[in-house]
Amino acid sequence: MSPYDLPNALFIDGKWQPSISGETFDTFNPATEEVLAKVPRANAQDVHLAVQAAHRAFYGEWRQVTPAERGKLLYRLAQTIQTNREELAKLETLDNGKPLREALGDIDGVVQTIEYNAGAADKLQGDTIPLGYEVVDFTWLEPLGVTAHIVPWNFPLGIAVRSVAPALAAGCTVVLKPAEETPLSALRLASLAQEVGFPDGVLNVVTGFGEEAGAPLVRHPWVRGVTFTGSAETGRKIIAQSAESLKSLVLELGGKNALIVFEDADLDRAVEDAIEAVFGNCGQVCSAASRLLLQRQIYQEFQRRFSERVLQLSVAPGLENGDLGPLVSREQLERAFSYIRSGLEEGASLTLGGKRPENLSRGYFLQPTIFEKVHPKMRIAQEEIFAPVVVVLSFEHDDEALQIANDVPYGLTAGIYTRDIRRALTSAQWLESGSVWINGWYLGGVQAPTGGVKASGFGRERGLPGIHNYLQIKNVAIKL
Repeated sequence: MSPYDLPNALFIDGKWQPSISGETFDTFNPATEEVLAKVPRANAQDVHLAVQAAHRAFYGEWRQVTPAERGKLLYRLAQTIQTNREELAKLETLDNGKPLREALGDIDGVVQTIEYNAGAADKLQGDTIPLGYEVVDFTWLEPLGVTAHIVPWNFPLGIAVRSVAPALAAGCTVVLKPAEETPLSALRLASLAQEVGFPDGVLNVVTGFGEEAGAPLVRHPWVRGVTFTGSAETGRKIIAQSAESLKSLVLELGGKNALIVFEDADLDRAVEDAIEAVFGNCGQVCSAASRLLLQRQIYQEFQRRFSERVLQLSVAPGLENGDLGPLVSREQLERAFSYIRSGLEEGASLTLGGKRPENLSRGYFLQPTIFEKVHPKMRIAQEEIFAPVVVVLSFEHDDEALQIANDVPYGLTAGIYTRDIRRALTSAQWLESGSVWINGWYLGGVQAPTGGVKASGFGRERGLPGIHNYLQIKNVAIKL
C-alpha cells in the first residue's frame, strides 16, 4: 500500500468517513517537499463523534470481551503489523523523513510493544486486604473508560502504540490523534486493527490540528484519561484544558539531556554511543543527548574522536538510508536555524555543521552540528532544539558535572560513562531525571518504565506501570 491508497477519511466507529466540514490538509514528504496525501481536517464535531463511538463501545461490546480475548486480539494485531513491516516502515519514512533502516527498527519496536501488552492483558489483578475475620476486603482493577492519545511526529506509530496498546490491554477504548505532520501510519493502524477483528468504536483515529481537534478531545467530558507526548508548552495547555473534568494525565514532555563522560570512561564506547544518542532520528528525540559533558582530562581526545565520526555521517533522503534524514518540516528546520543563530550571537563556537548540505537543495536537511565554548546558561544549552545539534561543555569534578546536568528546566534522561561503579551509582542518585543510563544510551526496553520529572512531565509509560495508567482501583468490603 502506498500513502496514496489510504482512505482520505477519519476512522470512527469502524467506518471511514470524511470530516464533517469536508476540509482537508496536506501531509508532505520532508525529503522532497512534495505532497504525499490529503488528510481530513477534523474539528470538535468529528471529535465528538469519535468519543461517542468509543464511549458506546466501552459500555457495549468491548466490555464483554474477556481479558484473555483482548490479549489475543492484540497479539493478532502485532503479527499483522509484522507481516506489513516493510510497508509501514516505508510509510513512516515518506511521512517523517527518517532513514528507512531506522523506520524498520521502529516497526520492530511497535511489534514488541503490542506483544508485551498482549501478554499482560489477562494478568492484571487486584489484592485481598487483611482487615480481620469479620470483613472480607479486596480490590478490583477496572479500565478508566474512553482514553485520548495525542502523539508527536518523531516516532508516529511507535509512540502511538506505546500508549494505545496498554490502554486496549486494560480494557479502555481509544481515540487517537496523530500529529498533523505525520498522520498516515495511524490511519493504517486503524485499518489493520479492523482487519484482525477489534470491535467497532474501540479504536478511532481523528486527524487534524491541535486547537481544532486536540483541544476538544482533551476537554470532552466523556474522555477519562489523556496521554500526550510533546512540548512542555502544549503539556501546560493540556493540564489546563483537562482540569474542569479532572482527567487522569500522562505527559512526556521535552528534554535537554546530558551525556556525562568521566575521565576513566571507555572512550571508544562513549563516542560511538554519543553519535547515536545525539544524531539518531536526526536529533528529533525527546531523550536525545543534546548536551555532552566532558571531564577536562579527556575533553580534547573525546572531541577529536567524536568530530572525526561526525564528519563521516551522511545526510540523505530517508529511502536512500543515509545516517541522517531531513527534519520533519520547514518549521522545524527554521527553528533549528534560529537556535544556531542564537548560539553564535551568544558567543558559542560553531565547530561543525550549522548549514544545509550543499548537495541537497530541496527538503528540510541540516548538517550534523556541534557547538563548543558554550556557557551552561546559553539558550542552546537550556532549551530543547530537537534537531541534529549538540552543545559540548567541560567540567572539572563530579559535583560540577551534576550541577550542570541538573541546571536545566527538564529532567527526562541522563547518561553516565565511567568504569567506577560507585561513581556511577552515586551520580545516578543525584541526577534529576526520570531515567539514568550507565555506559550506554537508549537502554531499557518495552518492560522498563520511562518518563520525566520537572518540565519533562509526569507519569510513566512502558512496562507494567504503563498499563496501570489506564486502570483504576475499586475497593470492595463485605461484612460477614
